[in-house]
Amino acid sequence: MSEDPATGRFIVFEGPEGAGKSTQIARLAARLRAGGHDPLVTREPGGTPAGDRIRGVLLDPDLRVDAATEFLLYAAARAQHVSEVIGPALADGRVVLSDRFAAASVAYQGYGRGLDLDWIHDVNARVTAGLRPDLVVLLDLEPSVGLTRVAARGRPDRLEVAELAFHLRVRDGFTALASAEPDRWRVFDAGEPAATLESRVWRAVAPVLGMRP
Repeated sequence: MSEDPATGRFIVFEGPEGAGKSTQIARLAARLRAGGHDPLVTREPGGTPAGDRIRGVLLDPDLRVDAATEFLLYAAARAQHVSEVIGPALADGRVVLSDRFAAASVAYQGYGRGLDLDWIHDVNARVTAGLRPDLVVLLDLEPSVGLTRVAARGRPDRLEVAELAFHLRVRDGFTALASAEPDRWRVFDAGEPAATLESRVWRAVAPVLGMRP
């Protein structure tokens, strides 16, 4: 975490499909706004006009995309996201809440697709200029439960229609990342009621933002 009070704080939410990231981000943002703060809520892939175009390709269930192509498209969107949105917001001292960031590529394209992890880490570091979250909130959920939630929402995207074994590997990736950096990651059971989960997440996030939980 940056020790410069003039810089903002970067909180990232990760997790398997259907874990409820968008719900918890919205709840956290509402709590911060009620306290007089102005958080920036964003997402990956996307967050910029160029990133949103790339998102359309990545999540189109009718397209076949090679694993390396998939990662490089995510990396391209991420580079734009950092330079155009996240970096400037942090420089302005804002709290940035992002639905996914670099770790998602490690979990999805590394563990899930089987791409070389060192290559993914290297490209991620380059396209983000070394930017790392102050805190990663991992909403952990059994993939079969998450995919059931996704199916109930309607037409699934290209990643959501992947076989269960892929999603199990992705979950293993997130778990490995969280275990490797326990000071930066906090893991929560996404099967808990939303209100309970919101309170638990807030107790982890508040100290990072210099607030009382």
